[in-house]
Amino acid sequence: MSDNVNQPSNKTATPEANQKASQNSTQPLSHDEIRHFVPQVNCLEGKTILVTGAGDGIGRIAALTYARYGATVLLLGRTSSKLEAVYDEIESLGGKQPAMLPMDLEKATYAEMQQLEGLIVKEIGQLDGVLHNAGLLGELTPLEMYDVDIFAKVMQVNFTATFMLTQALLPLLKDAANGSIVFTSSTVGTHPRAFWGAYALSKQAVEGMSDIFTQETQNTTNLRFNCINPGGTRTNMRAHAFPGENPMSLKTPEDIMAGYVCLMSDDSIGVRGQVVALQPKD
Repeated sequence: MSDNVNQPSNKTATPEANQKASQNSTQPLSHDEIRHFVPQVNCLEGKTILVTGAGDGIGRIAALTYARYGATVLLLGRTSSKLEAVYDEIESLGGKQPAMLPMDLEKATYAEMQQLEGLIVKEIGQLDGVLHNAGLLGELTPLEMYDVDIFAKVMQVNFTATFMLTQALLPLLKDAANGSIVFTSSTVGTHPRAFWGAYALSKQAVEGMSDIFTQETQNTTNLRFNCINPGGTRTNMRAHAFPGENPMSLKTPEDIMAGYVCLMSDDSIGVRGQVVALQPKD
């Protein structure tokens, strides 16, 4: 799952280069090409994409961005008022009418997720992609002192519910011509770090889940599973994790959207089982 295709380049890829690279199944886009992807207008036209944690932060910007490039976006989150605000923003941009799917992943049952799949089948008829963006930070403390109830909540939202929702939606995703499932990881998921506790462990588990799904489906379906590590980004979660950090020193969610669009577009066909760091350290 390492970035071992090409060395980083300072050149920005053109849309023509994106398409040429993606059409060669033996040479899928490199991580650097994904990071510097130049989306073509309406590159997500005809696709329906579900975004969890769509009410704010990276999830909100991803939903708006997907809509801007032509996708029908399904907004999943636990706070209806936030989803309504994103819904209104998409409509004001002239995007396709989105759908709001209020769901608290900490409490949602598998049966409710299966019902959600049935609702999408009935009301929309297709699902081409899922961005698993919802997450909890939890505590930054030694594991020996970690509150077990908080630990369970973090694992539930970041990993268990992510697994359950993916499994529940798989029948619909398999019907897509080129379904894409993108999980959100973190630097501490790839390289676990002291004091990051349940968050690091949940992201490590997510990367493993993406890898296993890839191995189990790559020879029988057109599905692709990948992880994105957004890196240090100007979000509320980042502010809680690093309260002394100057937020103006960080990239905004808008700054890193190229990779999110790329992995949902057909230009990334052939990219499977990868963990793409959008802000790799030299």
